[in-house]
Amino acid sequence: MRLVIARCQVDYVGRLTAHLPMANRLLLIKADGSVSIHSDDRAFKPLNWMSPPCWLIEDPGMWIVQNKAGEKLIITLEEVMHDSKHELGPEPGLVKDGVESDLQKLLAEHVHTLGEGWSLVRREFPTAIGPVDLMCRDEQGVSVAVEIKRRGEIDGVEQLTRYLELLNRDPLLAPVRGIFAAQQIKPQARVLAEDRGIRCVILDYDALRGIESDEFRLF
Repeated sequence: MRLVIARCQVDYVGRLTAHLPMANRLLLIKADGSVSIHSDDRAFKPLNWMSPPCWLIEDPGMWIVQNKAGEKLIITLEEVMHDSKHELGPEPGLVKDGVESDLQKLLAEHVHTLGEGWSLVRREFPTAIGPVDLMCRDEQGVSVAVEIKRRGEIDGVEQLTRYLELLNRDPLLAPVRGIFAAQQIKPQARVLAEDRGIRCVILDYDALRGIESDEFRLF
């Protein structure tokens, strides 16, 4: 990892053109070859960047970063105030709190938050194409298959749709309704789910754990 703090201007030349006037900025050059230009007011998002594969040509007062498509970042350096390199070592990866298995366990323990009078039939309910996360019954005894994701996207809706098609062939279960539950659901996934009669539920992980409240919030 190379960190450079410099007064510079940056010009992007490619599918369009973009210009960053002269100012103090952080230039971040990572081991994968990527180069990104940061200011002090945009959190993690760079002002401009070049993703690998690309290469950096350093000349006095000017850097040129170019990729295989011929796109270029031309960085004109007026003053370099800091230039350092650091070996970060191998990345062990992000350990996430609230992975899908945790969400499944919590929701199974508090299935009543989906509705008064609801009950859990089974976690990992088996089907010929894989297990449904939760099989429940609502207050009227109707079967409900619940698919749980951290981030709800279209492929998750398609997965639940396939489960429902199989489950509804079983006369002992049919009719089976579906719930698509996630901490975040993409707009396109919500539209597809609701078009197929699948209810969407936003999961509040902290609320399920009882950190903020004993109440489960559905949005």
